[in-house]
Amino acid sequence: MRKLTASQRNKELKALAALRDDQIDTSDIPELTDEQLSRAVRGLMYRPLKKPVTMRLDMDVIEWLKRQGPGYQTKANALLRQEMIRSYRKKKAANSSGRRRTTTSARVSRGK
Repeated sequence: MRKLTASQRNKELKALAALRDDQIDTSDIPELTDEQLSRAVRGLMYRPLKKPVTMRLDMDVIEWLKRQGPGYQTKANALLRQEMIRSYRKKKAANSSGRRRTTTSARVSRGK
């Protein structure tokens, strides 16, 4: 199979995007069973893009990461990702509970 140019690839992608679902031949792709779906793991193959950055970190933090063994940058990334996810969850929880409070206080101010 020959490699497509960017222009050819874009043209093919636009043509595919224009197809209705019922026009796509999926006969060679078996449907997933309920049992297969129950064993599915979300994000197993997810590999985020990496971007090189320069950061100024405290020397003791770098030493601690390096003492853990090889892969100190990977460990630092994992720690930052863990904190990012925790922060998102905390913010989401605060937003969802805040919405309920706003709704309740709006009812009270209207006398309901």
